[in-house]
Amino acid sequence: MMVEYLKVNNGKIESADESNGNIIRMVSPDSSEIEKISLLTGAPADFLSAACDRDERPRFEADGNIYLFIIRVPYEEAGSDLPVITVAFAVIITPVFLISVCSIKSPVWEALQKIRAPLPQIEKRILFLCNLLLGVARLYLTHLQLIRTEADTAEKEIHHSMKNEMLIRMLNLEKCLVFFTTSLRGHEALWGRIRRLQSGELSEDETDLLEDVQIEFKQAQDLAEIYSNILSGMMDAFASVISNNLNVVMKLLTGITIILMLPTLIASIYGMNITLPFQNSPKAFLITMSLSVFLSFMSVLLFLKKKFF
Repeated sequence: MMVEYLKVNNGKIESADESNGNIIRMVSPDSSEIEKISLLTGAPADFLSAACDRDERPRFEADGNIYLFIIRVPYEEAGSDLPVITVAFAVIITPVFLISVCSIKSPVWEALQKIRAPLPQIEKRILFLCNLLLGVARLYLTHLQLIRTEADTAEKEIHHSMKNEMLIRMLNLEKCLVFFTTSLRGHEALWGRIRRLQSGELSEDETDLLEDVQIEFKQAQDLAEIYSNILSGMMDAFASVISNNLNVVMKLLTGITIILMLPTLIASIYGMNITLPFQNSPKAFLITMSLSVFLSFMSVLLFLKKKFF
C-alpha cells in the first residue's frame, strides 16, 4: 500500500507533499486511504477502488466534471510463469487533481518521465493524459521487443534440444501476446471519449498528441498480433517436427526389430526336436550363424535400398 504525492515542475515530475502535490499515485490502497483521498480530492470512492481489481477491463466513466479512465498496462510479475502480464490502471481526473490507482507498483510514471518533451501542468488535462497514455504505449512496445528477443532465443535453443521446458516457454510467450492483443484492443473505444472530454474543439497540440497516442497503440497492437501469429506458426511447426521425429524413431526401432528377429527365427527352428539339415554336421553351428548373419545383412541392404532408414 502506498500513496505518493507528485507535481510537475519545469516539465518534469517530482516528489511533493500533501499540501502542494496535485498528482496522487496510489498503489493497492486500503479503504482508509481511499476514503482520505476521496475527501481530499472530491473523487468518488468507487472510482478510486475501480482499479484495485487487476482484471478490470478498459472503460470510461464520468461523474459531473470528474472522469475515470481505466486502461491496461504491462507489468513484469516476479515468480510468474508468464514473463509479462497486463493489469488495470485507473486515471481519475478532477478539476484540480490527477489520481492514478493500480493494484501493483506499475512502471507507468517512470515511463512518463522518459518522454523527452516537457510535461504540461495537469490543468491542461487532455495534454497530460495523452502524455501518460503515450508512456503506456511505449511500455507496450518495449515489452513486445523483449518478448520477440526471448522468442528468438527460445527458438534457437529448441533447434538444439526439443525439451518440454522450451516448448512451455514458447507457449507462455504466446499467452503473453494474446493478453497484450486483447488489452490493446480494449483501448480503442477510449479515444473518442478523450476527444469529447473537453468542450469545443481540441487544440492543435492536443489533436497531434492524441493522434500520436493512437498511432503508438495501433503499432503495439499490430506488432502483438504479428508476433502472436509467428509464435503460433512456430508452435505448429515444432509440433510437426516432433511428430516426424517420433515417426523416424518408430521406423528405426521397427527395422532393428525385424533385423534381430531373423537370427532369433533361425535359432528357434534349430531348437526343434525334429530332423533338420546339417544337424549332424560338425559345422552346423557355423552354418546356422552364417545363415543368420547373411539374412540380417540382406535385410539391412533391402531397407537401405527402400530408404527405410
